[in-house]
Amino acid sequence: MTDPEQIKTALIERARTHGFDVAGVTKPDAVPDAKARLDRFLADGAHGDMIWMASTADRRASPDALWPEVRSVILLGMNYGPDEDPLAILKARSHAAISVYAKGDDYHELIKSRLKDVARWLVGNAGGDVKVFVDTAAVMEKPLATSAGLGWQGKHTNLVSRQFGSWLFLGSIFTTLDLPADVPEPDNCGSCRACLDICPTAAFPEPYRLDARRCISYLTIEHKGPIPRDLRPLMGNRIYGCDDCLAVCPWNKFAVLGHEAKLAAREALRAPQLAELARLDDAQFRTLFAKTSIKRTGRDRFVRNVLIAIGNSGDAALGAEAERLLDDASPLVRGAAVWALGRLLPREKVSTLAKQQTETDVSVQKEWSAALA
Repeated sequence: MTDPEQIKTALIERARTHGFDVAGVTKPDAVPDAKARLDRFLADGAHGDMIWMASTADRRASPDALWPEVRSVILLGMNYGPDEDPLAILKARSHAAISVYAKGDDYHELIKSRLKDVARWLVGNAGGDVKVFVDTAAVMEKPLATSAGLGWQGKHTNLVSRQFGSWLFLGSIFTTLDLPADVPEPDNCGSCRACLDICPTAAFPEPYRLDARRCISYLTIEHKGPIPRDLRPLMGNRIYGCDDCLAVCPWNKFAVLGHEAKLAAREALRAPQLAELARLDDAQFRTLFAKTSIKRTGRDRFVRNVLIAIGNSGDAALGAEAERLLDDASPLVRGAAVWALGRLLPREKVSTLAKQQTETDVSVQKEWSAALA
């Protein structure tokens, strides 16, 4: 094929046969304000521990900075609409709330494999060179997806689709072929503030701006140290990610159930009990979360999150799980256990436990001091 329109039409059809629900094309220079927005985000320190965002900022700012030969960027989206209300689990305080996207197989592996198949087909039928990216690379998929007509970035900074609401995984194919660009999707948020107002930790300083340091998804997944004390009570039972700003979007009334079986929620991860998750050692953690994105976080950070949820549960019976973890090998886990006990047990009992400890880690000692203050 040599006609650009023909190539694009056939490409989109090919993408659909590989499980992608929507596709569009944009140009590498189609989002000129992306660099300024990224620079402000980094200057504010809103990226927190995500040092890789700053170290890759030059490449992230524009597709042609990442790959100078690129002439078109193909954005593809795969629907992962849930089969239940993601907010309902928040009322079950002794159970864990896990983000919709993380309850099934790791989407990075699935989508990258499908992207490679589509990209190979493109090269074989139309020529050119290609590179494929999922969101682990220095690509600003959401602004590019907006430019390619897949949706628009809502006030929560995530992509919103007329067809699929909040539930699209994104991937991109960079190509040296010059393909016709699609019309950008206009912003359809209007005066709605639902996503901003529902945020438990007030992570949005203003519409269209996110401070990741206050975002529960960042805190439970990317943040490596103890979670700031003032934010812990606001996390509820969310132990991996947070769907609040996505789930509340009115455009979800048009969303449909995802069709990819590998992305569907595993039954064991729909509403796991906090007590069971707190008992996971490293081997058990790796087994339970094999082939999921949760596995990359590691057992210690994950159990830290579980203990924060235990402390927020109001269930004194869960104090036994936290008490058992006072002897855990990880200071991160021990510190979170202290905080949970301080929330669940009478001060006298906490004081007794403190006297029995021979803690040497400074961060854990500070947790004991705070629990007894």
